[in-house]
Amino acid sequence: MSQDFWYQRPVLVTGATGLLGSWLVKHLLDHDAQVVALVRDHVPQSMLVREGVINKIPLVHGGLDSIDTLRRTIAEYNVATIFHLAAQTLVGIAKLDPIGTLEANVRGTWNLLEAVRQASPKTQVLVASSDKAYGSSTDLPYLETHPMQGEFPYDVSKSCADLIARMYAKTYRLPVSVVRCANLFGGGDLNFSRTVPGTIEATLAGRPLLIRSDGKLIRDFLYVEDAVDAYMTLAEHQASDAALYGEAFNFGLGIRLTVLELVEKILKMMGRPDLKPVIQNIAKEEIRNQYSDSSKAKRMLNWVPRFGVDEGLNRTIAWYRKFLAATTSEAVGVAAVR
Repeated sequence: MSQDFWYQRPVLVTGATGLLGSWLVKHLLDHDAQVVALVRDHVPQSMLVREGVINKIPLVHGGLDSIDTLRRTIAEYNVATIFHLAAQTLVGIAKLDPIGTLEANVRGTWNLLEAVRQASPKTQVLVASSDKAYGSSTDLPYLETHPMQGEFPYDVSKSCADLIARMYAKTYRLPVSVVRCANLFGGGDLNFSRTVPGTIEATLAGRPLLIRSDGKLIRDFLYVEDAVDAYMTLAEHQASDAALYGEAFNFGLGIRLTVLELVEKILKMMGRPDLKPVIQNIAKEEIRNQYSDSSKAKRMLNWVPRFGVDEGLNRTIAWYRKFLAATTSEAVGVAAVR
């Protein structure tokens, strides 16, 4: 990545307190970018908050539902690059609240892109889609040419957002590109219903993980710092190549692990292979097999992941050991005061 490209570049990050957003903001600041974050809720446990990084950047308090706020932010901060990461990202929540998920992920995306079209049509936007936008397919691995055919609430929300992003690029020639990452993992993910943080947390607590599926769902994965590299690399290339407007890119490690295989790998790495997970087999309406081909990113962007799954997991486990030890100490301290 180019230090010169990011130096003093005005960048807006939506979803900045999430897993990817937190790491992205830190890397952008390391590259001397001028970062502003759109923040809807205060998340005290967020890595961005706990490490004090959030105090180093301007914050715009608001959501994607206000196009006026988005227009004002883009214009006032003279934003050159937008990383649109804000979304409702949990599959289970999407099933419980499909309308809220569609509002956040679909309407939120068109509001942002419409704000760009009205306020600053030269501002580049990188939209976070997902490999789930492809939906179920027997033709694997996914290529970027596969159709968007999500069937379940979360998957449909990403399919729609993906199509809308490319619509704005093709129709209005906005500098918009789409990122379709495999399942992200890394320190800072506070959604313990997800496999990686859930397994680590349960293992450190000495209890077996409850796997809601049958454990045989096949997924590809990507360590969060590799995802940060992917976003920043694509932004650098897109800024000088209009041919990338409307283009989508897959980013993943290119591995095929079942949920159970991933859990067993983590247990072995943490020295607790005796903690056998409990297979509940109650999860429904989920894509069985998902994995993508990232050769387009390698060919056109010269992107390859720096961390394999083992190195990524080692870093992730170390982060949660420190984080959970600290939060336990804080809880004990509060109890002692009381």
